[in-house]
Amino acid sequence: MLTTIKEITNHVGKEVKLGGWLYNKRSSGKIQFLQLRDGSGFIQGVVVKNQVTPEVWEAAKSLTQESSLYIWGTVRKDERSPIGYELDVTNIKPIQIAIEYPIAKKKHGVDFLMDHRHLWIRSPRQHAILKIRAEIIKSVQQFLDDHGFTLVDPPILTPSSCEGTTNLFHTKYFDEDAYLTQSGQLYMEAAAMALGKVYSFGPTFRAEKSKTRRHLIEFWMIEPEMAFVEHDGNLEVQEQILSYVVQHVLEHCRPELKTLGRDLGRLEKVRAPFPRITYDEAVELLHKEGFEDFKWGEDFGSPHETKIAESFEKPVFITHYPTEIKAFYMKPDPDRPEVVLCADLIAPEGYGEIIGGSQRIDDPDLLAQRYKEHDLPLESYDWYMDLRKFGTVPHSGFGLGLERTVAWICGLDHVRETIPFPRMLNRLYP
Repeated sequence: MLTTIKEITNHVGKEVKLGGWLYNKRSSGKIQFLQLRDGSGFIQGVVVKNQVTPEVWEAAKSLTQESSLYIWGTVRKDERSPIGYELDVTNIKPIQIAIEYPIAKKKHGVDFLMDHRHLWIRSPRQHAILKIRAEIIKSVQQFLDDHGFTLVDPPILTPSSCEGTTNLFHTKYFDEDAYLTQSGQLYMEAAAMALGKVYSFGPTFRAEKSKTRRHLIEFWMIEPEMAFVEHDGNLEVQEQILSYVVQHVLEHCRPELKTLGRDLGRLEKVRAPFPRITYDEAVELLHKEGFEDFKWGEDFGSPHETKIAESFEKPVFITHYPTEIKAFYMKPDPDRPEVVLCADLIAPEGYGEIIGGSQRIDDPDLLAQRYKEHDLPLESYDWYMDLRKFGTVPHSGFGLGLERTVAWICGLDHVRETIPFPRMLNRLYP
């Protein structure tokens, strides 16, 4: 019966059988050291010539990088091992001997590695990132499920834009125009009117010709929406969920974070509440920090967000952005209509916005006015107006970008490593 490397701690002193691949190998005369992986983790298997049959010794010698095999051995504690255990090999059965594995134990360029992404994800670093990504997804859903949210799946093909932008992928839906979704938010608002607190989790698409380290063409979003929740309550949910996620990863992914060389001290500080500053205060901060040319009413770019974040050890909310630079559905501040009841949550260490949210307009007359101001086709948004005609209530929501969150928690230089097969401006393969 097969066991896994992850379960190896339960079998100390016993013989186990693993199915896996050879990640690396070195030899010291009459001992062969096999670096093995099985998807659940990595372990070293030690083959001693005078302790195995000649057939087993030759089988070990025949193994090349990424050859697949079954291997038997006795589990032994070893403090020098990264996982604290090694395998004293007793038998080996090769399944396939790999020939000329393209990713050698040398440095390769990013384009080469991206062309071989289907193989690159086997490496310890990429393995760690994808494990952490999975735990982030798990923890987000755990938090929301435990706090009364219902998972609802919005459509990926939509008849219109969510935010009134033109950065959409167009397709034909038989005889009609359709677009790949850039957000499930509008549909989540409808679901919230039926179920109270809801969230979606799925892929979104933006046809932005951007090459920055923060952008992907296809990315995943977690989008909660809450009836009877106003601006301040919305921010509280955001900081609670992000605190929960970071602490969950620290608890369950320390070996993976260690593989990535992540500074755990920075993550340990990520606990609610988070600091909050207004857009006005952020502009003042930028002026003091050398961005004298930045004008009120402009949106923040990456350098601006990075500079603002440098003043804080935790993620920071920037609230009350100018109405003109935000989406049509955001509710104006009743005391100051030129700004909206919204917030962007900026991660520390230069990772930029990871959550964007707002209180939504609940007044049908104001929403109709926004339709005209943004030149939105009424026939595409009639159903959205119905939410304000039939039992309108205050409601709020937000979108958490999974890949940016993974990049920040893992301490990565680029979001391309945060998703198994990234889609970028010039990359649709593999």
